[in-house]
Amino acid sequence: MTVPEFPAILGELEGVLREVEETKVLALEDRISGASRIYAAGAGRTGFVMRAFAMRLMHLGLEVHVVGEVTTPAIEGDDLLIIGSGSGETPSLVAMAQRARAIGAGLALLTTRPASSIGQLAQVLLPLDAPTPKAVRPEARARSSIQPMGSLFEQALFILLDAVVLRLARERGASFEEMFARHANLE
Repeated sequence: MTVPEFPAILGELEGVLREVEETKVLALEDRISGASRIYAAGAGRTGFVMRAFAMRLMHLGLEVHVVGEVTTPAIEGDDLLIIGSGSGETPSLVAMAQRARAIGAGLALLTTRPASSIGQLAQVLLPLDAPTPKAVRPEARARSSIQPMGSLFEQALFILLDAVVLRLARERGASFEEMFARHANLE
């Protein structure tokens, strides 16, 4: 017997991910491939998703940093900042986006609100049509969820970014064995 909520949650995820435009995913992949270094940022649960994405990019052999870690170096003009933000309005993330753009770094945003403050600064926008209480989106059609708060956005973001990693691995000819060889070994 399955958990009764699973079919509804899976259906919600499929609905959100089915609408993601491949051209926008390709634009993100191109920016990642062309960047000297990649910086990942997000707040709250979305921040956890962005950290997981950074880990997988490291497993691919890319130089990647999580914004806010004590070992994160200064961003430069040939780097890329990737922000995950449902609302696109989180003050700390808006400030990061403004700073990165002022320095000349690239900016990509994964969000429910492409017209947000960060969205207006981003060169790559990857919208996910998922509800979040922090983002009232008059420009998008209303989608509801049985899940609380921004769970649907966070889950869809995780799956989308895992798909990006799969595509980048294929493009780079990276095997899962090579990726695993970069896995942390001081655990």
